[in-house]
Parts: sequence; C-alpha cells; structure tokens
Amino acid sequence: MVYLIFDKEFLNAQFLTYLSLFWIISSLITDFYKIKRFTTNYQIITLLFRQFIAFILGYFAYFGIFREGDIVHNQFLILTTILSTITFFKFLSFFALKKYRKNGNNFRRVVFLGKDNTTKKFIKLFKEQKSLGYKYLGYFSNIVSKNKDYIGSFEDSFSFVQKNEVDEIYCSLTELNQEEIKELRKLTALKDIKIKLIPNSNEFYSKNQKTEYYNNNLVVLKVEKLPFDFAENKILKRIFDIVFSILICIFLLSWLIPVLWILMKFDSKGSLIFKQKREGLDSEQFVCFKFRSMKVNDNANKVHAVKNDTRVTKLGSFLRKTSIDELPQFFNVLEGHMSVVGPRPHLKSFSKEYQKDVENYMERHQVKPGITGLAQVSGFRGEIKKKEDIQNRIRLDIFYIENWSFLLDVKIVLQTVFNVFKGEKNAY
Repeated sequence: MVYLIFDKEFLNAQFLTYLSLFWIISSLITDFYKIKRFTTNYQIITLLFRQFIAFILGYFAYFGIFREGDIVHNQFLILTTILSTITFFKFLSFFALKKYRKNGNNFRRVVFLGKDNTTKKFIKLFKEQKSLGYKYLGYFSNIVSKNKDYIGSFEDSFSFVQKNEVDEIYCSLTELNQEEIKELRKLTALKDIKIKLIPNSNEFYSKNQKTEYYNNNLVVLKVEKLPFDFAENKILKRIFDIVFSILICIFLLSWLIPVLWILMKFDSKGSLIFKQKREGLDSEQFVCFKFRSMKVNDNANKVHAVKNDTRVTKLGSFLRKTSIDELPQFFNVLEGHMSVVGPRPHLKSFSKEYQKDVENYMERHQVKPGITGLAQVSGFRGEIKKKEDIQNRIRLDIFYIENWSFLLDVKIVLQTVFNVFKGEKNAY
C-alpha cells in the first residue's frame, strides 16, 4: 500500500515536471513572452493560439502513455483550467503594464534625427499614445528650426547622447547618409542605445536590420546587434584562439621551427621569419609574422605573389602550397593582434586601393584579422586578378562577421586542414 502511494506521488511529480519543461521549451520556440510596447491585442491572441496549439499536443502526447486516472482525473477539465488561467493573466499583465506606462512609468527616452513626414507621424504617435511608454525628448536636423522640440544639428546629437540619458534613437534615412549612421552606431554601441531606422524604400539594408511595425502602418528598421557586439562571444572566441594557438605552438611549431631554420639555410639567404606590417582591428597596423618563402627582394611589400613568381624559393613554394608559411601567425594570435579565424590582413597600401572597388570594405576591420577565413576556404585566396576577386572576398568576410558562431569557426578550421591536404590551385 505504501509502495502504491509512493509510486502515485512519483508519477504526479513526473507529470508536473513534464508539463513545466514542455511549457518552457514551447514558449521559447513560439516567442510567447516576447511582448513589445507596440504589440496589439490581435498579436496577443495570435501568440496565445500558437502557444496553446503546441502545449495541447504535448499535453495529450503524455496521456498517450498513461490512461485516464493513472495520474490525474478529468484531463480536459485540467487543460481548460490551465489555458483559461494563462489567458486571463496574459491579458491582465498586458493591460496592467499599459496602464502603468500611461501613468508615466517604465518609459524609454527617444530622440529623432531628421524630421520628414514619416518622422512627424512617429512623434505624434508617441505623444498621443502614452501607453506605449515613450518619452519624446526632441529632434535633430541640419535644417535649423525655431520649433520648441528642435535640439540642434546632427553633429550636436553626438554630444547630446553622451551627456543625456537616451534609450532609443530614430533616424530618418531620407536625411542621414550611411557614414553618419555608421558613426552613430559606434557611439550607441558603447552606450547600449538602440537605433531604429525610418526607412527610405529606395535603399538596400543589411542583414542586421530587422523590420518592426508600429500601429500597423508605421515601419522602422531596428539595428540588431551583430555577434561580436556581445562580450560573451568575444570572450569565447578569444579563449578558443589562445587554447588552439598554444596547442599549435607546443605540438607543431616547437619542432618545426628548428627543422625549417636548417632547411632554409641551405635553400636561400635571409632570416627564417618574414615580418610585414598589416592592417588589423580598427585599421590599426601590426607586425605580421610568416615563414620566409621568397628570396630577399625590394618588392615584397609592393607586389603580390603571382603564378610562377621567380622570387619564390623551392622550399618557399612548398611552404606556400601547404600554407605552412602562415603558421608563425599563431604568435600574432597569442599577442592579441590576430584571431585563428577572420578576414585576412592586408597591407595598408592595398587597403586604400581595395576601398575604391568595394563600397563597404572597411566593415571587415570591425574584427581581428584571421590566419584563415571563410573567403579562403571558399576558394578566394591567392592573386587578385580582377575587381570581382576582392569583391567576393569582402562579401564573404562581411557574411562571416554578421553570421559568426563558434561552430562556424570550428567548421572553417577543419575545412582549412582538409584543403591543406587536398591542395589548392591558388596557393602559389
């Protein structure tokens, strides 16, 4: 008898644990708790419907194992009670929060950059619908105005944001150019301020811009944080860089360096390590290390290696084909100037040239350069013969920055190792 009671209590606890876990997992999938300030009643109903469908399926899946009464009685009554209670409290909390905001609490301080017809609609919306919880501070524009809401020019907005508490900035893309947006984004990233772009339908927008709808007919583009805007991602990548580089230095470079030093003495005159200034994070220059693969020459910092380049030594040809010449850059990684994976570092003179051919070239300098990268494992390495070559590399570099993940780094490293053994036709 005692055993049966214990067994029943265990099954009840198991049932409640299952329901709780299933609710949490399904709510994460359906974004059930992602309620925004401009969420409508209809959107709340849609969220409830999606979540309830998922939950009902999981609820009866559990009772597919146990018969009525094995754990609980009146399964339909219990389910109805759960759903009704959740619906009641969902709407109660939703309307209570709106009332709370309407009374001047839980607000966000906002400013506008530019004032066109669409911007005026947003300002009117924020002023009239207090329940949204927006506190309008004023606007900036290069068109001077006597309007009491006018704060100053676009240039004044930088000092205003630094001195005052601002939660969100709404930018009119009909008045601001891309350079101004980029400069503003750098500042707001440090201050943890959200940028919302009021779009110009003729412009093309980046992957990190998400469309949001206010009052069903007003559209803004929310500038989402990129992976490397999160400190935890930078820390994870740095830990991987350090651990992986230490392993390479201990188990590979420790014996490879003396072997290559001896072989290079017989192959050609010159030092074992070739040093060259390259551009890194935020375009800062650093000394990049490589095993010397060419004869000492005056054009090493001026001319790229080409196919059948007479400057390349016999040993150097092998080093370049196998990418062994890049291995000393693991010391650059340990110094903090490079990462294992990232866009390849370029000479400053070449960077100036590439900027003319690729509009968003400078975006690749948002992260540390890498020993290998997505562009390199995708076949875009070696000599740059035409404009499309550098454009394709930059396109993949920016894709990497916007879509980074730890698994992507691991995949690129493994693909690099595979390519080394397979051989690459552009490695010369």
